[in-house]
Amino acid sequence: MIEIIISLFLLVGTFFIFSGSLGILRFPDVYTRLHAATKASTLGVASVLLAAFLFLYVDHEIISGKLLIGIWFIMLTAPISGHMISRAAHNAGVKLHESSIRDELQEANDQANAERQSEQPDS
Repeated sequence: MIEIIISLFLLVGTFFIFSGSLGILRFPDVYTRLHAATKASTLGVASVLLAAFLFLYVDHEIISGKLLIGIWFIMLTAPISGHMISRAAHNAGVKLHESSIRDELQEANDQANAERQSEQPDS
């Protein structure tokens, strides 16, 4: 029974990694590509590492702290790095695809700039 669960984790991980790579190739702009890369790779790699952890625990009775730390590290750092790369792309002036509906970061920046200008005393 546990072999089936391990196999399912491997299949789920493989599916997410494959779909993420397709998203990188098919999506139109840097922001949607980053979304595909970070979300899919996070879930895919975490599933594969979890399958490896279960395999080692069941077959060899080894509790691998390195695999658990690896899962935690990927789950923590991949979304943060994707966010920071997309912020850097936005600050560098990379445009959204024409099918994008809103640019919420630009709206927030415009609102913050308007508030700062209204707070400054007139000279």
